[in-house]
Amino acid sequence: MSIWMAMLIGACIGVVLTTLILSNSRNGRIKAEYEQYIAEIELAHQQALLQAQKRSVNTSRAVLKGKMAEQLAPIMPEFQYLPSDAKFLGDPVDYIVFDGYTDYRDGNGRAEDIAIVLIDIKSGGARLTKGQQAIAQAIQQGKIRFETIRIDFQDAD
Repeated sequence: MSIWMAMLIGACIGVVLTTLILSNSRNGRIKAEYEQYIAEIELAHQQALLQAQKRSVNTSRAVLKGKMAEQLAPIMPEFQYLPSDAKFLGDPVDYIVFDGYTDYRDGNGRAEDIAIVLIDIKSGGARLTKGQQAIAQAIQQGKIRFETIRIDFQDAD
């Protein structure tokens, strides 16, 4: 074999080896970059999960505090009615108060002094729902009445 042919084969082998070495090196760098990128994404994901858990716990606490406030409202100083006049509903409003009814029932008041008040207990920055706003508007427009429903339990003999 001629020297030129040996040099050509040697050059080809050198090019192939160089290409393999360089591509392997480049692939290693790309792999390292992607692994770092994935690690950063996983860290950001873990942090987002922790924040979401904290928000969830805080929201749950706020809801529980609100429900406790609803139940305990009649014994709180902010509640300006007799607890015996208040009846808990829960939804769509928290209480219906028959203000003055206890005094009337006990013989210390007059029927004209009884007032009916619908109350919703809110804590923090909570606002009335659209349904509660609609109820308040209906009351302000006088769309309220008293009805008696009689049920007949006679046997059908």
